[in-house]
Amino acid sequence: MAERLVEARGLQTYYGASHILRGVDFHVDRGETIGLMGRNGMGKSTLLKSLIGLVRPRGGTVRVKGRDMVGRPSFEVAQLGIAYVPEGRGIFGNLSVKENLVMAARAGTAGQRDWTYERVLETFPRLQERLGHGGQQLSGGEQQMLTIGRALMTNPDVLILDEATEGLAPLVAREIWRICGVIRASGISSVIVDKNWKQVTQVTDRNVILVKGEVVFAGSSADLRAQPHLLDQHLGV
Repeated sequence: MAERLVEARGLQTYYGASHILRGVDFHVDRGETIGLMGRNGMGKSTLLKSLIGLVRPRGGTVRVKGRDMVGRPSFEVAQLGIAYVPEGRGIFGNLSVKENLVMAARAGTAGQRDWTYERVLETFPRLQERLGHGGQQLSGGEQQMLTIGRALMTNPDVLILDEATEGLAPLVAREIWRICGVIRASGISSVIVDKNWKQVTQVTDRNVILVKGEVVFAGSSADLRAQPHLLDQHLGV
């Protein structure tokens, strides 16, 4: 049986009086890549933030590697091997590319150091050319590469990527999808949020679709592609 790294059951999450997540179940097993899909405002980012402690659910449970994490600070979730690449990227603009990467370097929860500084630069050759540039000097695509590279420097067990390619030029987006494939092949579990379902299902094992804070589909990428009416109904423009 696969090792369950993250598991949420019955999540009820609010922003003030607004009820966002309504009884959501979600899990991540070791080595699998999951696509989290849905139109804007359906609860995807709220689910991610509920998993990592940035938003506290009012009901339900979140367990990371078997530990109850509801109400625990997000840094404790990170210490259990969960890395988060937020929408908006969150790089340190006053630090250089090299400084952004090096400051995040650490061994993983099992002592693994598979993702070294050298390996990150091999994976992101664009960053190699920009090591001395400040974070604020980078293009949007380069910032996204830097944020993913910084997350990999923590040698995580799970990488959560919110809005993987939003606002990026097609060529840059293609590079991000290539990198998602490299991460998958390396054995790191991933949760990927992106509007491009065709690209998402090329790199994922399972997918979950949220509509108004509820799960309306949870299944394999092959199952989802075989049901175009679902894609039309819940993801179509």
